[in-house]
Formats: sequence, C-alpha cells, structure tokens
Amino acid sequence: MTEYRKTPEALARLTPEQFRVTQQSGTERPFHNEFHDSHAEGIYVDIVSGEPLFSSLDKFDSGCGWPSFTTPLEDSHVVEHRDTTHGMIRTEVRSTHADSHLGHVFPDGPRDRGGLRYCINSASLRFVPVADLEKEGYGQYASLFANKGGAA
Repeated sequence: MTEYRKTPEALARLTPEQFRVTQQSGTERPFHNEFHDSHAEGIYVDIVSGEPLFSSLDKFDSGCGWPSFTTPLEDSHVVEHRDTTHGMIRTEVRSTHADSHLGHVFPDGPRDRGGLRYCINSASLRFVPVADLEKEGYGQYASLFANKGGAA
C-alpha cells in the first residue's frame, strides 16, 4: 500500500501559489486556474502527498470558476471541517494525509449525482491522465475509465 504524507521535499517543490492555497488555506482566483475548464480523463491527486482525491468522471461544470466534483474518489482521503472565516459558515475540505487545504463542499451540486459540489482549488491538485495511471502508481483506478465514453 502506498504511503501518502507531507514531506519537506514535497513542500519545497510547491509554487508560491500552491503553498499559499494548500498550507495557508488560500483561495485562487476563479476562472484563472489550471483545471476549472479541463475535460481530460484522469484523476486529481493532492499536490503535496499524491493521495488520490477526485476523478474526471465526477467533475462537472458548476459555473463557479473552480473545478467542481460530485464526490471524492476515496472518501478516506478527504476530511471536512467547519469553516467560519469570512463571515460565513462553510464546510472546508482538506486532504487526509497531507492536511492540504483543497477548497469547500456545498449542498448545491447536481441532485441526480448526490447533490454535493466539491469546489476545489486547482493549486491543490495534480492531474494524472488515464494513460499515465499505471506508470505513476495509480493503476487501480484505470478500470474506472475502461467503459467510459468521455470525460465529464
């Protein structure tokens, strides 16, 4: 089993924006981030630890300007916390092993897909295309894409 964790080496590889978002609970600008309009097939992993977080199969266009997903790829890799910053009550989403700030989850997602919208910062994510899943150690997720006719 792969061990996912935060290391000094992984933190040193982060860009200033990735560090601000993941380590200081920052938020990137809407519509000006890497994955908000991406339709490629694959999985999204934590930029710090590599733990698998979301799949393109669960990605949808919410119009909010950030990548949005209906469900985590692995529930055990995502933790939720009450967030009362900025005068709001929200549910923050963090990665389990690296404790990276990912974004927030809201109850306004597609009803036919569970009703949740995981609104995630691109700066918290690294994308692994389907073609690279095996060589990057995520081969167990390749079967999810075997009979799919296109990305979300």
